[in-house]
Amino acid sequence: MTFERRQINILRQRLQEPPKFMVVVGGPRQVGKTTLVRQALSAYQGKSHFIATDQPIPEAVDPFDLQGASASNRELLGSPANGEWLIQHWTKARAEARRLPEGHYYVFAIDEIQKIPRWSEIVKGLWDVDRAENLPLHIVLLGSSLWLMQKGLSESLAGRYEPLRMTHWSYEEMQIAFDFSLDEYVYFGGYPGSASMIRDEVRWRHYVRAALIQPNIQKDILQMTRVDKPSLLKALFELGCACSGQLIAYNKLLGQLTDAGNTTTLAHYLDLLSQAGLLSGLPKFAVQPFRRRASSPKLNVHNTALVSALAGYSFSEATGDRSYWGRLVESTVGAHLINTASEDSSILYWQESPHEVDFVLTNGRKILAIEVKSGAKYAPPKGLAIFAGKFKDAKTMIVGEGGISLAEFLLQPAEYWLE
Repeated sequence: MTFERRQINILRQRLQEPPKFMVVVGGPRQVGKTTLVRQALSAYQGKSHFIATDQPIPEAVDPFDLQGASASNRELLGSPANGEWLIQHWTKARAEARRLPEGHYYVFAIDEIQKIPRWSEIVKGLWDVDRAENLPLHIVLLGSSLWLMQKGLSESLAGRYEPLRMTHWSYEEMQIAFDFSLDEYVYFGGYPGSASMIRDEVRWRHYVRAALIQPNIQKDILQMTRVDKPSLLKALFELGCACSGQLIAYNKLLGQLTDAGNTTTLAHYLDLLSQAGLLSGLPKFAVQPFRRRASSPKLNVHNTALVSALAGYSFSEATGDRSYWGRLVESTVGAHLINTASEDSSILYWQESPHEVDFVLTNGRKILAIEVKSGAKYAPPKGLAIFAGKFKDAKTMIVGEGGISLAEFLLQPAEYWLE
């Protein structure tokens, strides 16, 4: 049985409703966006059509005659996608939708929409005409990262779409789909495409670097936004992976990077990496927002595969080094919070030297302080007690020794622990 991610139920529900908004499926590379949409369409009761901008079809060929063609044949027929190409496909989808009996809907899905120049203006014009006609046509847009599409969505398509957020795979998903153990998830992370390679670590490491990290940086960031110092962004990412789970001041980062520019540049590049689903700099918890913005970041990857693929540790070496493994476990907890927290919540850390709390999860009304303990011996964390004393309404939690198990924590989304 093919594994289905939980977001597919949301997509299916929206496609059963009369078209009111476009559905925008966004998220990092290799998390199953295309697979999810194809799964939903394969079981869809109505008619549908899926196109990919990186495999467009020439004007002389009717795309609806090629739905059963092999991927290799479609690729041979490919040519660069542009606005005219998109309009042609959309016009054909409209014709199909008009033929449907009342109460039925046609679905037109477009993968990697952001690769078409001026795509948002074109989509806006086409969509507005469809809505004026009350056409029974659903539009599903897919992108490598919701951030890559954000400019067009905010400037041209505001109020016309609903986002469907896809994130990195959770421990539960990797366990069910690929029989990952907890330790395997901590080390190899949550990329489904690389799951079959974990018994060959050299191959796995090469795949993550070449098929995931490099395209994320070279295509999703450098080709889609202005980056004055590409080598600095790449170096920042690599250093961030090596230091995931650690608090590092911007000035210290400057000292470890060649041609580092200034702290504003680093903060901007770190934001780009975060929006691409790679690496975040978590701010310090403070009541005043300006204090959060001025704080040193705590670096945390969004997927621990990024750490393991760049580090010099094999799986057996990593599990045998308790200090290194502890940092990897902490990064796993941070990644889980980042990937499962709602947009209404924030993930931060807290520090008042010499005391620290690993993570603080808050939705503005509720506060949860989380300490990660992966050592064999339990020692009551002083930071949690001091934090609780300063913030009387805050809840505290230990993940690991002396608290709930890591596995139990990873099986629930972030908001579950706020309740």
